[in-house]
Amino acid sequence: MNDTAAFSRAYDDVLRRWPGEVHGVDVPTPYGSTRVHISGREDGPPVVLLPGGGTTSAAWFATAGALAPAHRIHAVDLMGDIGRSVHDGAPLRGAADLTAWLDALFDALNLDGAHLCGHSYGAWIALRYALHAPRRLGRLALLDPVNCFTGMSPRYLAHALPMLLRPSAERVRAFHRWETGRDTEDPVWRAFLGSTATARRSKVVAMRRPRARELATCTVPALVLLAERSRAHDPQRAAAAARRLLPSASVVTLPGASHHSLPTEQPAELNRRLREFFA
Repeated sequence: MNDTAAFSRAYDDVLRRWPGEVHGVDVPTPYGSTRVHISGREDGPPVVLLPGGGTTSAAWFATAGALAPAHRIHAVDLMGDIGRSVHDGAPLRGAADLTAWLDALFDALNLDGAHLCGHSYGAWIALRYALHAPRRLGRLALLDPVNCFTGMSPRYLAHALPMLLRPSAERVRAFHRWETGRDTEDPVWRAFLGSTATARRSKVVAMRRPRARELATCTVPALVLLAERSRAHDPQRAAAAARRLLPSASVVTLPGASHHSLPTEQPAELNRRLREFFA
């Protein structure tokens, strides 16, 4: 089996972990077709889920079941990143292109008023979209957001570099092991992580931190959930900065969580917080 087929099989294996029916749709945008997995209550208020970089929409398998009874879930493969979105249209040059891409997606799926939730790189995109189009959103949830309120840890970036320069299944798993403090216990998710080493991406946009005056304009009700043991940044500094820069936001630290254990491992407290916030 070639590398592309192995990744596709691992992707489908994770999708099968989702509870209930899941419908994959390919939505045309000026940047290419966007894969969206839709599930949950058909007449429920929509929730849009943006994954962390390199994890795809499939990564929400542990959260989908918690939100599905009350919400219509739209889990998105990020444009330019690995997964089944196809970046064969306009170039992705910066945050403005990502917000324009989400505008097209919201238009096509009639998502005005949706709640928006992102993890890591997906959280940075979600925050950028909330600053760009606040009237299109209901609520905003940011899961251990990077380069939103503080910078990333140089040590984290140094550990990621070998995996980025010469990716292999073992290097991906070793990086995950270093950040979370253990190997993932889920064999399906572990196999998926290994398969991402050879998955193709076209462009992950450089994350420039929003300025304080930009954040001051944010009017979307926000929940910032930080991982207590995150190595992507200093979670205490990130929490303090989030409270200072988004004073109306609720800022919570999830005990025992690490950056890469969200949202796939030990999700009970995370899911409870999201259910309450979106209710």
